[in-house]
Amino acid sequence: MSGFVAPGETGGTTGAATGDFCAPAYGERSLGDIVPAVARAIGSPLGPAPSGLVLPDAGSYVVFLIDGMGARLLRRYADTAPYLSSLLVGSAPATAGVPSTTSTSLTSLGTGLAPGDHGLVGFTTRVPGTDELLNALLWDVDIDPLQWQPHQTTFTALQNAGVRVSVVNKREFDGSGLTVAAHRGADYVGADRVGERIAAVVAASAARPSLTYVYDGDLDWTGHRWGVASTEWLQQLAMIDHEAEQLRDALPADRRLVVVADHGMVDVPAASRVDVSEQDHLRAGVALLGGEARFRHLYCVAGAVPDVIDTWRSELGGRAEVLTRAEAIGRGWFGHVDPSVLPRIGDVVVACRDDFAVLSTETFPYEARLIGMHGSLTHDEMEIPVLVD
Repeated sequence: MSGFVAPGETGGTTGAATGDFCAPAYGERSLGDIVPAVARAIGSPLGPAPSGLVLPDAGSYVVFLIDGMGARLLRRYADTAPYLSSLLVGSAPATAGVPSTTSTSLTSLGTGLAPGDHGLVGFTTRVPGTDELLNALLWDVDIDPLQWQPHQTTFTALQNAGVRVSVVNKREFDGSGLTVAAHRGADYVGADRVGERIAAVVAASAARPSLTYVYDGDLDWTGHRWGVASTEWLQQLAMIDHEAEQLRDALPADRRLVVVADHGMVDVPAASRVDVSEQDHLRAGVALLGGEARFRHLYCVAGAVPDVIDTWRSELGGRAEVLTRAEAIGRGWFGHVDPSVLPRIGDVVVACRDDFAVLSTETFPYEARLIGMHGSLTHDEMEIPVLVD
């Protein structure tokens, strides 16, 4: 499988190799290509097939998304997840989009679009024309999700084509801003416990043709709190593995199961953190700081971009890639970018390498409590599994 290749760069096994970064494979083998590939497999194609993702034909598909289970993490801890790791044989990874964060990824899955088109280009992003940030998980400002993400979802398109599409997720997410933006058009089934979820998936997937999407966020939460090298995370991975195997066992043999993730994760030690709140020179010229610790959007004072670029590049050195908005778009990080989405992307974007992170404990105090983080373009964050059973 060949991934997206930016001009002047060479290809890799998943996405283009940008030093130690993994570029997104939009239109070939990315998270946004999962539903179009499923649609073709159930006989209701939505358009051109992804060039690097072909799924076996079946009348009913279940897509199980495990938040935070990167492909490299699954390989690294294969003994802890024997069922899921057994499905890695013969399966190439896909990529998340940029940034590699949940709100961006879930919207790519539900719309089939790259972030630059669907508009959820970060965990927190500027509301154009204001000094406010939209937290896309909490949807904490008065923004209509239908205006923020106006494109038809793939779920709506499939429902209109006569396919039964169901979303099985926690009751608290029903009608949330992110759910409306990313997954509207599907029948929503609230299920808070594993047993409920499995039963709901089995019932919904009985229709033919059908697509049933089910989500589990516990592994991601555990990684943020304890880190991906922790006993707690490994225990949670073992539980998720058991849940996936139970789901497969409960499904009749003629229904296909696809297990994917929205991103991976890296642990960030205390020595690898810079706190903008304690660095006055890093705040100079920055009117608003968004994104998250591994992928920052810097919204600059008018005319300050050159100075901000110089200061941040000098301070961070090789620990992060510091680019102007135009440079990041030119590398294909967000895919095609709709003009309405441009001001949501930082005037400067900062993508962290290795295990580095840029915190802002004044603006985002919870970041100091996190161990596992994601959002950047390292292979651990970008590579996601596509496991078919």
